[in-house]
Amino acid sequence: MLPTIAWRGRSLVMIDQRKLPAVETYVRCRTYIQVAQAIEKMVVRGAPAIGIAAAYGLVLGVMGAGAAAGRSLDREFERIYARLERTRPTAVNLFWALARMKAAYERARGAGVRAVREALLEEAKAIELEDAETNRAIGRHGQALLRDGWTVLTHCNAGALATAAYGTALGVVRAAVEAGKSIRVFADETRPFLQGARLTVWELDRDGIPVVLITDGMAGWFMRRGEIDAVVVGADRVAANGDTANKIGTYSVAVLAKENGVPFYVAAPTSTIDLSLADGGGIPIEERSPDEVRTVGGKLLTLPHAEVRNPAFDVTPAAYITAIVTERGVHRPPYAKSLAGLTK
Repeated sequence: MLPTIAWRGRSLVMIDQRKLPAVETYVRCRTYIQVAQAIEKMVVRGAPAIGIAAAYGLVLGVMGAGAAAGRSLDREFERIYARLERTRPTAVNLFWALARMKAAYERARGAGVRAVREALLEEAKAIELEDAETNRAIGRHGQALLRDGWTVLTHCNAGALATAAYGTALGVVRAAVEAGKSIRVFADETRPFLQGARLTVWELDRDGIPVVLITDGMAGWFMRRGEIDAVVVGADRVAANGDTANKIGTYSVAVLAKENGVPFYVAAPTSTIDLSLADGGGIPIEERSPDEVRTVGGKLLTLPHAEVRNPAFDVTPAAYITAIVTERGVHRPPYAKSLAGLTK
């Protein structure tokens, strides 16, 4: 298996996450338009992975810009940048990665087109490498929160498929297992895209980590029965006060965890923290196609004209979050204080 995202020559190769676990197949993108479409269609998903893909998309765009130079290259860069920026609005890692690429472009633009291309490729590779290292650090910090013999509930997929490697929430689980702890995972199926059922179960099974699949509506019952010891989830954007946007259904899990005295942890890199937003009220929530809810695997589940709402994310208030784990450590309330300065 190739990594989730792999630069191969003058192209970007990504595992098609829409097809897993039935088929392990790969999509090769040779243009920035193809990368943008892959992000929008969820060939690649997960906040860190989206940011990495967009960075390489900028590389492909500038490589395809011909011999443009000066103001002409500036205009082309801005056009490519704007297209990638429009792909998905909630995951702040996308905008963080694009901003880093823009800074690299500005540093190199006076040295010629070839120098710009080389600088952008170097920056994209650095973003990918740093993410893998960051996830290992998140795992090291987070595993200390889990006790031997615990069962951990996770929602959606915040594993290697959502990142450059290892994962954030699943990185915490992996690190705990590597530390010699016996950990079992309950994975919510995560409707409507079924990232938990299709991706998290697939990842953990390949690693030999015990995993139990449950429907989204079962979590509260298992918590009440004492069968879940902790919840660990990823994040797409964390506001300055700790309010956290993650896959739709996360808020419900957090409320149930609070009610049942189960610790609820968020595992995310500092690139997911958006200190420009005082609270979660300012986080844009993506609405996706109603057909993702009406159908599963292309099969219609309801009336074709049924009215549907399909927000891809929700926001969990900071009051429900026990701690936020980043590569810098474990951060506890009040988050306005513990998160301040982490992104500098």
